[in-house]
Amino acid sequence: MTAPHRVAVLIVDGFIPFELGIAHRIFGIARDSERRPLYEVVTCTAGAPGPVQSDSDVVVQVAHGPEALETADTVVVPASHEFGPVYDVGRLTPELADAFRRIRPGTRIMSICIGAFALAAAGILDGRPATTHWSSAEHFQNLFPQVKMDPGVLYTDDGDVLTAAGVASGIDLCLHVVRRDHGAAVALDVARRTVVPPHRDGGQAQYIARPMPDAEGPGTAATRAWAAERLAEPVTLAAMARHAAMSVRTFTRRFREETGESPGQWLLRQRVEHARTLLESTDLPVEQVARRCGFGTAQSLRAHVQATLGVTPTAYRRTFHGAA
Repeated sequence: MTAPHRVAVLIVDGFIPFELGIAHRIFGIARDSERRPLYEVVTCTAGAPGPVQSDSDVVVQVAHGPEALETADTVVVPASHEFGPVYDVGRLTPELADAFRRIRPGTRIMSICIGAFALAAAGILDGRPATTHWSSAEHFQNLFPQVKMDPGVLYTDDGDVLTAAGVASGIDLCLHVVRRDHGAAVALDVARRTVVPPHRDGGQAQYIARPMPDAEGPGTAATRAWAAERLAEPVTLAAMARHAAMSVRTFTRRFREETGESPGQWLLRQRVEHARTLLESTDLPVEQVARRCGFGTAQSLRAHVQATLGVTPTAYRRTFHGAA
């Protein structure tokens, strides 16, 4: 048994307690098949150990200073409402600059919400894709034009540097990392124990302009559940509309209002996610995986997995199968 992966969560005054808790909860309860912890999570601050004031009346007594970053395998930087020059002009404070210098080359670095401003100010995001909270995205782009800001997604993954849009998307990002590190079974166990969805794709929209359907008539949730149970079948838009007892036009409109996606986009994403789970957790031939996910042929499966994940099904399985 190797030592647990060490995660250091770097906070400063004005931190958001919810975002601090995300990393401790998601990484902290991840276990292997023998229920041994897979991560060790510590909280540190850029200054001397001691009390750190949150953006509320919560004060955290932090036991570690920036030296904890020197031994971290992953560093997580949540948002702070008191980033000062980091947020205002894109410049690190002396304490934060010293803290970032302590991070070893090759360490995985993650941000949540406007924590991305600290990463960008440190030069970590130069030339890389990143996201932050939608309300701060334009300001971010003005301060850091060298960063490939995508203001519409939940999170970005550029290998050793990852960013989450904010608040709940930090949960999505941390679960994504657990899945990447240890496979779907471990991530599913963490999600189940945390009572959150096991996976939301990083490219999903941060928010939906009209999050609630029209008051008249039923929504599409029951039809989504019905379709998700029939991924191996040729589920059509017309069939989904009939199940919801709506016209195709009305169904399509309400579906997009509730999910932010078209029915076709949603169905494709469900099929790719099902394929990921089967590739990770079974030894089924690629042809059978394709049929069970509704892609029909191995060629179709390869095309969609390659387009979505950037790798072939075989390469994905080689990386993630049996990772736990």
